[in-house]
Amino acid sequence: MDAPDVVLLHSNDIHSRLEQAAKIAAYIEETRLTYGADHVLTLDIGDHMDRMRVETEASDGLANIDLMNAAGYEAVTFGNNEGLTFTPEQLAEAYGTRASFQTICANFYQTSDGARPSWLLPHAIIRKGKLRIGLIGVTAAFSEFYTLLGWHATDPLAAVAEQAALLRPQVDVLVVMSHIGITLDRRMAAGIAGLDLILGGHTHHLLEEPEVIGRTSICAAGKFGEYLGRVEIKLDAATGKPIIRAECVPMDERSQQPEAAALIGGFMADSGRRLGRVITVLSEPMPASAEHESPLGNLLAAGLRRKADAEIGIVNTGQLLGGLAAGEVTAGDLHALCPSPVNPCRMKLTGTEIRLSLEEALQRTFIDKPIRGFGFRGVVLGTLAVDGLDIRYSLDRPDYCKITSIMACGQPLQDDRDYIVGTIDMFTFGVGYEKIKLGTEVSFYLPEFIRDVLEQELQDADAVADSRRQRWIMD
Repeated sequence: MDAPDVVLLHSNDIHSRLEQAAKIAAYIEETRLTYGADHVLTLDIGDHMDRMRVETEASDGLANIDLMNAAGYEAVTFGNNEGLTFTPEQLAEAYGTRASFQTICANFYQTSDGARPSWLLPHAIIRKGKLRIGLIGVTAAFSEFYTLLGWHATDPLAAVAEQAALLRPQVDVLVVMSHIGITLDRRMAAGIAGLDLILGGHTHHLLEEPEVIGRTSICAAGKFGEYLGRVEIKLDAATGKPIIRAECVPMDERSQQPEAAALIGGFMADSGRRLGRVITVLSEPMPASAEHESPLGNLLAAGLRRKADAEIGIVNTGQLLGGLAAGEVTAGDLHALCPSPVNPCRMKLTGTEIRLSLEEALQRTFIDKPIRGFGFRGVVLGTLAVDGLDIRYSLDRPDYCKITSIMACGQPLQDDRDYIVGTIDMFTFGVGYEKIKLGTEVSFYLPEFIRDVLEQELQDADAVADSRRQRWIMD
């Protein structure tokens, strides 16, 4: 292919790896100097923000917005990390007030009036060189969760089909910015006419060469800013159809753009001030362990039980990356040891499902199991911290027979009885302790994270004292 009419650069699922974003900014700048800004289009496909990073947490995502502004992004769609971990007010500040780019998502509405917020577009047409490029954005429709935050997320494929029919006659190149995952991207390419290019994300898939279905090319740049997608587009003079050549450019060996690095440093300094808020003062340490019962894990389980007004609290100890020292405890301390954007939830579990989960919590294959995604920002699953239960066990017995007795709310656990349990949304995806996914009458608490539950419990002296009471007793 001769010199391209347009070079399209696309990122996805950076998840607040801000240093990688700074390297991407340098590559974007270099490409604009080579081809001219009028021939370079830069897009992000969502999950740029991740609250595990202190700059993102402390700025409510504005650190990410400022980095994208400085890099010259022209349009973005958002992912579940933006839509589900920030409030509508925070999103309005980020995308409506702070952003200098267009935010595009065709399957997202306010439940209050059925309209899109003023800062959100279903599509856009951007002219680069001689080409009119149509952009459609869609995000993964976690409908049950979004409803709790005041949003209505519709079927993304239906939204793309509607927008494609509208845009196709008006543009030379039709692009979908798709934060819905590779499986749905393939269905989209096979089933919706008129799409030239799908830029994917959400499932962290890396396509070093485009996957072509019919006339549609599917591209994606993996995760964490390790790669930047590069698509060269040239219009065929004979057919009027776009010729597409795509690759993923590795970023790890590149240098950070100095201006972007300075922005990151400024937000790091600001985060120390905001997250320095003192929550409580501990008279003695509160240890935490992924492998066995500990006071901080017990405190979190008790907090989930109270939050859900439940009989029992259950949470995996791998959610906590460390314990707390005696003395002042700050918001930054809680963020450091519990960075996951995991939400509390309430459900009914049978005694049998609880018993089997507790038996699994005594097995190394579960305790040491690595977990990736689903909001989890720890390393391993860990055992189970509980409240409202007293368990006796013997490690000498075989698996699934180690527990000798379970008392629930002062009475022997009944296998055929339903118990109200306060736990975490991660389990409802069938991750880790999979029996918990079988819970019924599930309700979620958003926008609270489990670190917010910990913050509340740490201010209750009786709860802190009770967390030191042993729940798991070895015979």
